[in-house]
Amino acid sequence: MAEIVVTRWIPDDAVKLLAEAGDVVVSPADRPLAPDELHEFVSGASAVVGMLHDRLDGALADAAGPGLKVVANVAVGYDNVDVPALAARGIVVTNTPGVLTDATADLAFGLLLAVTRRLGEGERLLRSRTPWSFHLGFLLGSGLQGKTLGIVGYGQIGRAVAKRAEAFGMEIVHSGRSGRGSVSFEELLARSDVVSLHCPLTPETRHLIDAAALRAMKPSAYLVNTTRGPVVDEAALADALEAGEIAGAALDVFEKEPEVEPRLLGRDDVVLSPHLGSATIETRTGMAVLAARNVVEVLGGRAPLTEVKP
Repeated sequence: MAEIVVTRWIPDDAVKLLAEAGDVVVSPADRPLAPDELHEFVSGASAVVGMLHDRLDGALADAAGPGLKVVANVAVGYDNVDVPALAARGIVVTNTPGVLTDATADLAFGLLLAVTRRLGEGERLLRSRTPWSFHLGFLLGSGLQGKTLGIVGYGQIGRAVAKRAEAFGMEIVHSGRSGRGSVSFEELLARSDVVSLHCPLTPETRHLIDAAALRAMKPSAYLVNTTRGPVVDEAALADALEAGEIAGAALDVFEKEPEVEPRLLGRDDVVLSPHLGSATIETRTGMAVLAARNVVEVLGGRAPLTEVKP
């Protein structure tokens, strides 16, 4: 019987599906496993179901042993996976695309509204019991109608965000793919009132939003990040906010997650959420089930549903 190891809790629907293909062992630790713990945990596994905080690489495969056939990453991004190293060992790698598109787009647009309309600042004011009264200049934010949204990374999630923005009367420009609205990255930064990041994390996109990129944005512009934290240089972002180079930022992901650049924490022009892009019951269940289905297919000698090629 195949041994299937799961590095952290997943919904019961996915565990039941995995149990049809082998013995399932779920890590009892409610935290990311340290590398040595992870390697010990996967020893002897035929399949590993991993999370975005796990480093799934050649060292993990070697620790698992020659019986490892599939590594299923419960995420659409796979910057935590060394796909070439695993493929070189004959191990199939899968991810979970498509399932989380709408949930992440909803969250991105929610953050966009929160930062432009100062919702977090207003809630903190009320919770602190600070005296207030309505007047025409009170907590004025920025409207969206007629403004330009620049989308960096025009894949499924980027296009879903564009659809939502169009309903709010925004003009859309994007970089990274050809087609209507496609502009250079430099033009996107210069034109956009809101820049929303949806590109994968690669060596080329690490710190894509650096000090120079932030200076290229409008002083009235906002930055939204729901992709991967290291796409943004958080220290440079804090510097830019302190200097008034941009108007605000909304972040769901962080460069050294779960840590956050300390200077961002006390700023009213920053909205923060703890990696909630795909955090709906329906979406997280769908992601885990897709990962489980990939494992079942590979262990059954069939092609996976969503394979990641090197």
